[in-house]
Amino acid sequence: MRRTILAAALAALGCVAIGGAGAVDLSQYVRQEAFTDIKISPTGEYVAATVPLEDATAIVVLRLKDKQMVGNFRPPDKNHAYEFDWVSDERLLIGLAQKWGSLDQPNPTGELYAINANGNRGELLVGYRVESKGPGTRIQPKKVEAVAAFLADDLPDDERNVLVTVWPLSEDPFTRVDRMDVTSGRRSRVASSPVRRGEFTTDGAGEVRFVHGAGSDNVNKLYFRERSGDSWKLINDEAVSKRIETAIGFSADDGVAYLNAEQAQGPNAIVSWNPQTGERVTLLRDDVVNPYRIIHRPGTHVPVGALYLGDKPHTRFFDDSSADARLYRSLEAAFGGAVYITSSTRDGRVVLVETWSGTNPGDFYVYDTVARKADHLISRSEWIDVDRSASVKPIALKARDGLPLHGFLTVPAGSNGRNLPMVVMPHGGPFDIFDSGQYDRETQMLAAAGYAVLQVNFRGSGNYGRAHTQAGAQQWGAAMQDDVTDATRWAISEGIADGRRICIYGASYGAYSAMMGAAREPGLYQCAAGYVGVYDLPMMYTRGDIQDRGSGVTYLREWLGDPAKLGAVSPVNLAERIKVPVFLAAGGEDKRAPIQHTERMEAALKRAGTPVESLYYKTEGHGFYTEAHRSEYYGKLLAFLSRSLGGKTATTAPAAGKDKAP
Repeated sequence: MRRTILAAALAALGCVAIGGAGAVDLSQYVRQEAFTDIKISPTGEYVAATVPLEDATAIVVLRLKDKQMVGNFRPPDKNHAYEFDWVSDERLLIGLAQKWGSLDQPNPTGELYAINANGNRGELLVGYRVESKGPGTRIQPKKVEAVAAFLADDLPDDERNVLVTVWPLSEDPFTRVDRMDVTSGRRSRVASSPVRRGEFTTDGAGEVRFVHGAGSDNVNKLYFRERSGDSWKLINDEAVSKRIETAIGFSADDGVAYLNAEQAQGPNAIVSWNPQTGERVTLLRDDVVNPYRIIHRPGTHVPVGALYLGDKPHTRFFDDSSADARLYRSLEAAFGGAVYITSSTRDGRVVLVETWSGTNPGDFYVYDTVARKADHLISRSEWIDVDRSASVKPIALKARDGLPLHGFLTVPAGSNGRNLPMVVMPHGGPFDIFDSGQYDRETQMLAAAGYAVLQVNFRGSGNYGRAHTQAGAQQWGAAMQDDVTDATRWAISEGIADGRRICIYGASYGAYSAMMGAAREPGLYQCAAGYVGVYDLPMMYTRGDIQDRGSGVTYLREWLGDPAKLGAVSPVNLAERIKVPVFLAAGGEDKRAPIQHTERMEAALKRAGTPVESLYYKTEGHGFYTEAHRSEYYGKLLAFLSRSLGGKTATTAPAAGKDKAP
């Protein structure tokens, strides 16, 4: 039944379902997930899911009682449904993304499209491509407007309207909240932000009560108002408190608000805040990691706990004796691992439960909380054989200056975990991003080729609190790189890695770290590979999509550093120190890490006499989107690693050369 449901949905959208894969068959690692999101309707009659296709992302709607598809929506002109919500019993609101020009990676446009569960009455409600209709009044029909809009509150008790956050398409804008009719698209202003780039939080009645944001100085401010029409009151200023606070919701009676609050040291806390007295009380705080997702009471927007991604996923609740906590404990016991309720019916009786692990991309179950019965709905990637997946284990060590570091080690299936060839894989970002130990296609692919994969959350990474992240500021090529080196040497000393067979590989910042590792640590790595990387740091001030707005320039100065000093820690200027083979790949439409970074790195390596291979696609962006391109790229990467480390290569994949850049 599982395969039949998915196959039928994909066939209706013009796709072909593919069969199983071998251990190093790239198809299972480069193939798009069956879907990226799934939610149950307020009545429980339907579920809707986003389905990635080669040139679009579609929506399919299944009727739960017989698992039959009743509707679907495939955006035209290479558009993508990248997020959605049920905004009534029968209607969906969909956020669109688009491929601009030849860029293959979808980018959100801020357009909102509404459609019924059966696929009827589809309408673009807001966005720059909406056709103008009718005269302008305070309550306006759809119109052409240079704004982006995103759902702020689905207003569960209002079948007709929702609240949307409206962003003018200007640099660091002042945002607002509009009430929008989900059928006609008519909007009326509800609230305006007193701070640029404001994000709003509502109470249980749908009243806009909080807003937080920051101007071009990137100093975050949190405002509160008692009721609609009141003036905004500043309750936290990062410049004064030295921490960021954001609102996550209200208690069931709206008498107490809940905040996600950074701390001076250690991870963030969830605190209650009394609007009458201003008192803050810590409700939840993990010893190591930040809250990852907020857990809400089924059928409501009321926060009751949080999911944490530490050594293993775990949940904590404001009240351990509550029905909410008991529900999660019963689900965790039944499924034997991580669970999260992604959506529920309006009455909270039926919930959609996601389960996952480091070896399983995820399964979804429909659970009746009264009958206490769970039915498997679908697997995120049903072609993955979880029994053959490589094991993922948490690691902990201390950096040379004593800073605690955490990360994950993926070990090939069937291995004893000793004296293995190893790929060190620093994550991208680098700030606020982190490796979590959840299923990762790249690490599983590398493990299938016979490599241990080491991922360390170096200083600057997210998830471990403000101090850990800020410790990475202006430490490119310095302490952040030392952490990666220290983790590599730790793996050697623990007998996990064969010190003569280690390569370093990463994407974006991880690619920078790979080149810096090869330059700074001669003899530690036998090869280095960089994917859509940044290698000429001063160029980040003149090219790319970060420096084109005021807040982006502030970010670069605070986190990257003085451009006059960055040449000394730019791999493009250190090519003569790199004595091991290098593999580079990039896309011609990359706005975050423009292709010139890679071209200059390759040229510098060739001048230095360093062996270098490269792969370019002129229409790809920051990460290859087309499956054929990913297949060719990973095939070349595995072949490259094999020449230095002796691991397996990929099964033969057809070349996707028609799009290669000159």
